[in-house]
Parts: sequence; structure tokens; C-alpha cells
Amino acid sequence: MSTLPVNPAPETDAATDAAKRVLPPKPRAAALVALSFTLLLYLVELVDVILPGDLDQGGIHSRALSGLDGVLFAPVLHAGWSHLFANTVPVLVFSFLAMAAGIGRFALVTAIIWVGSGLGVWLAGPSDGVTVGASGLAFGWLAYLLVRGLFNRAAGQILVAVVLLGVWSGMLAGLLPGNPGVSWQGHVFGALAGVLAAWLTSRTGKSRKAGSAVPGNLGV
Repeated sequence: MSTLPVNPAPETDAATDAAKRVLPPKPRAAALVALSFTLLLYLVELVDVILPGDLDQGGIHSRALSGLDGVLFAPVLHAGWSHLFANTVPVLVFSFLAMAAGIGRFALVTAIIWVGSGLGVWLAGPSDGVTVGASGLAFGWLAYLLVRGLFNRAAGQILVAVVLLGVWSGMLAGLLPGNPGVSWQGHVFGALAGVLAAWLTSRTGKSRKAGSAVPGNLGV
């Protein structure tokens, strides 16, 4: 009797390839998801303008238990049209590219960023205001796109990261405190959550690959 390693299953190889993909496998579906989320942001802002109430008060009230639910709502609320306009292109581009490994993986990455950024603001944000906006998501997706290639050892993803860094390097200034009215806390914690999401998803892919290569017993 001898023990030989079993070749990884074909589906595992496909999963590994998917993790290193640069563009979404179904670009139309990915574009539809990105566009639909962006349209939702515009619809919410339109409702906020039309209704007599102030939906922005449903954002994050830092360190107040009554404002903790703002973690769920803050990314879809904006402090006016100009705020929303500033987030539109990054949200469209980064969310589309973040779907390279599939919409399921994108949903997981987005959930990590959404919660991580929101909780960071709730813990460290200013207590004299309400924090709203999708920029935490945008910074999280950007950070995810910048580092995923390093974790996945994917040259194509690293090249995309270099291009994104060249085009949107000005966004990095939003990570620094000192700009009145800008939640640098949301940006920083969103970026940290994006790095965490990239690491966790890469670890998941490696675990699946290792699990499929369990040695098998072959009779001789």
C-alpha cells in the first residue's frame, strides 16, 4: 500500500482562478448591481428632499446606543446632492471591479466594509454630529482592490491596483484628519475593513484549496 496526494479537484482550480480574476465574470450583471445600488442612493436622497422629515438623522450618532442602528443606514444617506455626486463615480467603479470574484464574494466583502466602517465611526467619530455617506464603502472597496492582488499573488490584480492608485491617489487625503465636515474616521475604518476583507477572502480560498488536496490511499 502507498499513499499519494490526490490532485486538486477541477472546481478548486476554478475557484482559485476566480479569486485572481481582474474583471467580473458576468460584466452586465455586475454593472447592473453597481448601477442599481447607485440609483438607490439617488432615490433615498430624493425622498429625503421631498419629505418634510430629515432622513439624515438616521445616520451614525457616535457612542450613543440610540444611534447605533445608523451603522446600517448611514451608507445610503447623504448630506445633500453635492455629497452624493462626489461619491457616485467611486461607488460605481469600485463596486463593479470588486465583483471580479463573483457577486457572492462581493456581498461578503461589502458586508465586512459596511459594518467595519460604521462601527469604527460609532466608536471614534465626533459626538457633536451625525455621520452619513457611502464614502466609507468607497474607501473600503478601494483598499480591497489595492491589496487583494498581494494576498492572491495575482499580477493582474496588482496592475489594476497600480492604475487605481494613480487615478484616485487624491482620495487618500481623506484618510487624514483636519478637513471640516469630512468623516476621516469612516474613511480610515472603511479602508481597514477593506484590507481585512481581502485577507479573509484570500484565506478562505486557500483553505478550500488545501482541503481538496487531502492525501488518498491507493492500493498497489
